[in-house]
Amino acid sequence: MSVQTLFPTETALAPAPRVQQESLRHVLDDPSWDVADVPSPIGIFRIGYRDDHVMYVDLRERGVEALPVSRADRPARPPFPEGSPPRQLQEYFQGRRRGFDVSLDFLTGSAFDRKVWQALSRIPYGSYRTYGEVARSVGTPQAARAVGGAAHRNPIPIVVPCHRLVGGDRSLTGFGLGLWRKRWLLEHEGAYPLAPVRPEQRPRGQRQGRLP
Repeated sequence: MSVQTLFPTETALAPAPRVQQESLRHVLDDPSWDVADVPSPIGIFRIGYRDDHVMYVDLRERGVEALPVSRADRPARPPFPEGSPPRQLQEYFQGRRRGFDVSLDFLTGSAFDRKVWQALSRIPYGSYRTYGEVARSVGTPQAARAVGGAAHRNPIPIVVPCHRLVGGDRSLTGFGLGLWRKRWLLEHEGAYPLAPVRPEQRPRGQRQGRLP
């Protein structure tokens, strides 16, 4: 299974969440995109896609979209076609899929954001990386906090697994969908409880954090 990443031109980049929402609203007005609601044990996820291309995954809370999109009046619901992006997402939550065979259309985000999202896409199922490790992997070893910001702006969570990011002390931190969902996802993948950090691995000046 593979994930292919497609990027827009530089003029389409939008580093701020507000601008990201406006970009997504514009694209979702395009009737060629399909929208589906995928139920899961941790909520209903709305996925925007076309063929095997995925543009966004958005958690819905109490029937209200987290993003102010305008086109999803009649989202598709199960059963989904075999191999379709919503079917793959459904199979992930059912424990029948460990990877996604899709193309990712990143229509928002700065160049740094996209680099981080690529790095997140390479974290294997059932494992995790610290913010610092991802920062080093993208060539900016001092940018652990910026990695957290890029993960927060990730428009395609689950498929781009920002939930596999953990603190340097192996604590669960910084997940926009809620830390309890982050813990559930890691447990679902068999990566939780996290391995304790050894003293020599602990970031300088930090104490061992507590898991929520």
